[in-house]
Amino acid sequence: MKKIGFIGTGIMGAAMAGHLLDAGFEVSVFNRTKEKAEALVRRGAKWCGSPGECASGQDVVITIVGYPKDVEQVYLGKDGILDCAGEGAYVVDMTTSSPILAETIYAAAKERGIHAVDAPVTGGDTGARNATLSILAGGDEADFEALRPVFSAMGKNLVYMGSAGAGQKAKACNQIAIAGALAGACEAYAYAKASGIDVEKVYAAISQGAAGGFQMTNVVRRGLDGDFRPGFMLKHFGKDLAIGTETASAYGTALPVLGMVLHEVRQMEKKGEGNEGTQALLRYYGVM
Repeated sequence: MKKIGFIGTGIMGAAMAGHLLDAGFEVSVFNRTKEKAEALVRRGAKWCGSPGECASGQDVVITIVGYPKDVEQVYLGKDGILDCAGEGAYVVDMTTSSPILAETIYAAAKERGIHAVDAPVTGGDTGARNATLSILAGGDEADFEALRPVFSAMGKNLVYMGSAGAGQKAKACNQIAIAGALAGACEAYAYAKASGIDVEKVYAAISQGAAGGFQMTNVVRRGLDGDFRPGFMLKHFGKDLAIGTETASAYGTALPVLGMVLHEVRQMEKKGEGNEGTQALLRYYGVM
């Protein structure tokens, strides 16, 4: 595998595609906003004018776009990835998307002799920059193993989860766990503020103990420092949580904490804060 088409060069994708260039792959790129791909082009990536063009003639096509509707369009739309990728190519969706859609793409790809893998990532912008992402893959295990050199250029924790859609299901588990951890941390500092004790002293007291963790010491810490720049946008977090609630219902389970946090995120979006980082949830609780 030498030639890779990479579609989606936002906060995560630009760094991931850059690591592929550094690893010696021939990378072609497409993004709806061309300016977001220009730094990669200056480094040697080839610019393509459409997703189909980016998929044509590649050994591997990787996507990390916004929403499930975007995934569906670039894969299944007219002159999209599956129309233009060659037989035997590997297509890898690294967007956090619907497991049901991942299964649909897998089946459509198989009919064309194309290998489809769903491989969403965790680790945020820091993991993308440092090539330390966790990559959660669903599809055929042989395809996962064939793609290991590609994944290794972008991440450290490479996990084969199972059949098509399993990667997306695992990512939903991750986001469900994050939702509770983030909201719980925000509530802790809301309680501290309301009860009249110093928020910073509370942080020093609890962040290194059983209450500690990535959401506490990285995400919430940014917010307490007044930094609401997105490592991961609230609106994308809301998308992920919506996937979790919708599919949980389809699978016959109730997730009340997830539903609560999704409601809070939607309220923040209505106030125009969807482009802020997830640490902005501190504002919902009145901490900042």
